[in-house]
Amino acid sequence: MEIDSAYIVITTINYPTEAVKKFSTMQAYNLVVVGDKKTPTDWSWKNVNYLSLDIQNTEQPQFSKMLPVNHDGRKMLGYLHAIKRGANIIIDTDDDNIPYDFWRFPSFESDYDLCIDKGFINVYKEFSEEYVWPRGLPLACIRSASGLKILKGETSMVGVWQGLANDDPDVDAIYRLVFDKPVVFKRRSPVILENGCISPFNSQNTAFRKELFPLLYLPSFVTFRFTDILRGLVAQPIMWLYGYKLGFTEATVLQRRNPHDYVKDFISEIPMYENSQKIIEIITPRLSTKQSVSSNLYESYEALYEKNIVPKQELELLQSWLSLIP
Repeated sequence: MEIDSAYIVITTINYPTEAVKKFSTMQAYNLVVVGDKKTPTDWSWKNVNYLSLDIQNTEQPQFSKMLPVNHDGRKMLGYLHAIKRGANIIIDTDDDNIPYDFWRFPSFESDYDLCIDKGFINVYKEFSEEYVWPRGLPLACIRSASGLKILKGETSMVGVWQGLANDDPDVDAIYRLVFDKPVVFKRRSPVILENGCISPFNSQNTAFRKELFPLLYLPSFVTFRFTDILRGLVAQPIMWLYGYKLGFTEATVLQRRNPHDYVKDFISEIPMYENSQKIIEIITPRLSTKQSVSSNLYESYEALYEKNIVPKQELELLQSWLSLIP
């Protein structure tokens, strides 16, 4: 894949942060920053394609109107902006994730360590000896002491890369309320998850290949702390249908997290704790290799709607999203 067709997409409600400024210096990448209602009206930075609410409403009037404001789902307008301009790779990150000098994503096709466990796993175990787990991992799994089964040097076709973050990584509110200590992951080669091996992944340091762009859809009518986790859980069984796998890399960003209220985060995560383990079971019977990625995605959310995990508005927004993807 050509690196000059790679787009970085960030949402912000802040003036240009250290992360935005550093990403803007990476000449091989196109940086798109998506504003929201709370973003300063005079936001501007060199080498950044900034999408204000007015620009969003002009570029995608119907879709923009359907999206709630003050919600991470508005990042999808940045994805659409990149897709329209010929992106082959879309990289999702946040304005508080500062890239290291060695920040990059590996090749989407090569030989990597392959995890062959089945069901939910704590992939952080391969990158840390600390008692830490990713946001979205079912609570029943966080006390598992067993190690992961890894095969060395297996050829894999990666559909989505998840890069880790040091210092304040993507963990749930329970971890922060109980431990709340910095984490520095060890450096190691990437780990790929075999079909049936499941891990949550987020929108904080993540790269999607072109063939899976429909799966960038961020559910916008669920709670804020569930949005990207739901996206990632829906994406994985769809990826498997077409031979794509989820990959994890060492930490390539330092997260200096924007202020959060941990109790509010916990309340926002309750639907995630309640539903994460159910999602794969609900959507898998609806999937078929005879259908496109987009059709399987819609079938998945229709199944989730039938189980009252997403509201009707989600299906309407998803239909609009899919109509805009080539």
